[in-house]
Amino acid sequence: MIQIPFAAAALLYTAVWLLIRAAVCVRRRRVDWRREAVLLILYFNFLVVLRFTFFPFSRLDGRIQPLLLDTAQILPFRINWIPFLHILEYDSKRDLLINLIGNAALFLPSGVVLPLVCRRLDSFRRTVGTGALISLFIELLQLPFAVRATDVDDLILNTAGCAVGYALYALVRCVGRLLHGVFPDADRGRSSRLV
Repeated sequence: MIQIPFAAAALLYTAVWLLIRAAVCVRRRRVDWRREAVLLILYFNFLVVLRFTFFPFSRLDGRIQPLLLDTAQILPFRINWIPFLHILEYDSKRDLLINLIGNAALFLPSGVVLPLVCRRLDSFRRTVGTGALISLFIELLQLPFAVRATDVDDLILNTAGCAVGYALYALVRCVGRLLHGVFPDADRGRSSRLV
């Protein structure tokens, strides 16, 4: 059995992120600090998603659990294909609310940040579709881990959170435009590429 602590996963994620950002800045021969600040928000958003989807708190002592990979327990995969089948099986209403609100809130920042980072994602359909694909990717990544389960409920709730985030982004942008251009138009000031 392989135990992967959160600190190791976070360190690897951070190193890869820094290498990619450094390579992009070297290739462009300049640093766009405003864009890097927005991308930093995306970095922290994905770090939080990584933390809560793969490294849950222990119910006993509140510590962050390591990710366990046990090749003897990979099969059968733990998949819930039927929406909201197990949603009412939680021990308490508190646990149910934590699951519902937590899964939606986890992807709410993505709905705000994705259209800021990538102009091509500046539509409800594209942002929510991208959020759904990211959530699906995470759910599929959980397949080989015995302590994790791939759940269609998580996919639905994550996507709903991304939709709410985009709605908030669009509302703030609309209000900003009404208040004499507080926020720039989608065509000005943003690159059309994610990296």
